[in-house]
Amino acid sequence: MIRTVRALPALLLTPVLLAACGTEDAGAADPAELKARAEALGIHPDAVYVTEAPGGYTLAQQSVGVYGGDGFSATYVSRKNGSQLQLTVDRGTMTAETCPTQPPADDSGTPADCTREGDLWYRGGGGEYVVPKKGFLVRIGGEGVPRDVLREAAEKVHQPSAGELDTLLPPAPAGGEPVERGDLPPEGDGAPDNNVDVGG
Repeated sequence: MIRTVRALPALLLTPVLLAACGTEDAGAADPAELKARAEALGIHPDAVYVTEAPGGYTLAQQSVGVYGGDGFSATYVSRKNGSQLQLTVDRGTMTAETCPTQPPADDSGTPADCTREGDLWYRGGGGEYVVPKKGFLVRIGGEGVPRDVLREAAEKVHQPSAGELDTLLPPAPAGGEPVERGDLPPEGDGAPDNNVDVGG
């Protein structure tokens, strides 16, 4: 199954980078705020996750977008060598039986070799870690990214703190009641009142 990521191309990821470490607040993001921001972009709130990785990886903010139907995707770029670590979240579950038949990380169509490592799954081939979370699967992968880096990033997957949310998703559009027009009469068919005063 081919999953689509609605975000900017990888070539545009390098210019604008936000640090993934050292900018987060200790407190978790307000659930209502997370829900409003995520749903404004078509993302399920339970699919929004962030991570940290050794090696100078920072979040490319413009890479954040929808993955699949209502999943989530973000890319982290190494300031040391430019390699990219991809975090994607989509609905699903994983067991020893289903792991090999999930879409491989390298899209080759070859069943993946799966290894259970505590709460994590490592899938060979293209090389990725999968973290099951509340009916979603968080995938951490990246071409040329060492396995130990992928594992540490998988272990540090979490929903965003208040500070992380501010740099991850834009504020939801302001809602409110429709603007009341002053030129509409209180009775009749609602046509604008175009009468003018004497001398007008």
